Parts: sequence; structure tokens; C-alpha cells
Amino acid sequence: MSFFAILLLSFAMSTDAFAVAVCKGVSLKVPKFWDALKVGLLFGFIEAITPILGWLLGYIALQYIEEWDHWIIFALMLFLGLRMIYSSFKEDECCDDDPKNDSILMLVLLAISTSIDAFAVGVGLALASVNIGFAATMIGLATCLMVTIGIVLGKKIGCIVGKKAELIGGLVLIFIGGFTLYQHLWG
Repeated sequence: MSFFAILLLSFAMSTDAFAVAVCKGVSLKVPKFWDALKVGLLFGFIEAITPILGWLLGYIALQYIEEWDHWIIFALMLFLGLRMIYSSFKEDECCDDDPKNDSILMLVLLAISTSIDAFAVGVGLALASVNIGFAATMIGLATCLMVTIGIVLGKKIGCIVGKKAELIGGLVLIFIGGFTLYQHLWG
């Protein structure tokens, strides 16, 4: 996987966290940059750890599934991409968050819930023989950046932009999965 593909994947993986952060920013009166950065760092750290855990699982399983690894990568990316696209159209009350529910435990649980897809991507990265340290770092940095920006700009850009970002992220994941399949079958 090229540097550009990993960079694209990193930002695609952070779009669901961005959508949540925008909605969190909408619910705050005046979000402070340092508070937004702290939440961004928390989300980025968790988003960086989960693909490593997935990569470990994928690396262990690689010897058993090497013949179909490109199909598994394609299926994982397609599933995650479609899930993100579906979520971008789903009506939810993300913008009705109560700012009083910002305990560290709630933020950690929210960060974990937005990074579960990164675990599955980590499995795919192991099958694609990607440098997981670099990929996880890029995913974590992209998530930190996107969450911080999402919280700070939440009041100005609203939940609609967050949902569109999630839609674009889903399309990017499907593209990466399709491109991986194309490279293995015809490349």
C-alpha cells in the first residue's frame, strides 16, 4: 500500500470520529481549543491502538488465509464503507448531546465506539503487508486533527457537514478495497 493510500485511509478512518466531534462541538457553548485538543488526543490514541490490535490478529491468521487475503481486504473495506455510508444517511440525535455528559469514561467509550472499524482495517492491513506502526501513527494523527477541528468548528459547520464527511470516508474505504482487489487480480 502506497504512502498516498495510507494517508487517504487515515483520513477516511477519522471521518466517523469527526462527525461525532462536530456534533459534540455543536452542543458546547464556546469550545476551547485546548479542551478540543485533549479530546482529539484521546480519540487519536485510541484510534491508533485499535488497528494495531487488528493487525496482530490478522498477522496471526495470515498463514491460514493468504490465498484469499485480497478478497478479505475487499470484503472488510466494502462492509465498513457501506456501514459508514448508511450511518451518514441515518437520522440520529448526535447533536442533542448534553455537554454535562463529557466525563472521561464517556469520552473513552465514544472514542472506542468510533474506532471499532479501525480494528477491522488493522486486520486488512496485516493481510496487505503494511507497516502497521506507520499506518497506526497516521490514523491516530489524522483522527486527532479531525476531532480537534470538529469540536472547534462544530457550532459553525453543524452536523450536516459531519455526516457528509462520513459519507466521503465510506466511499474512500470502498475505493481502497476495490483497488486492492484489482491489484491482486489484474495488477
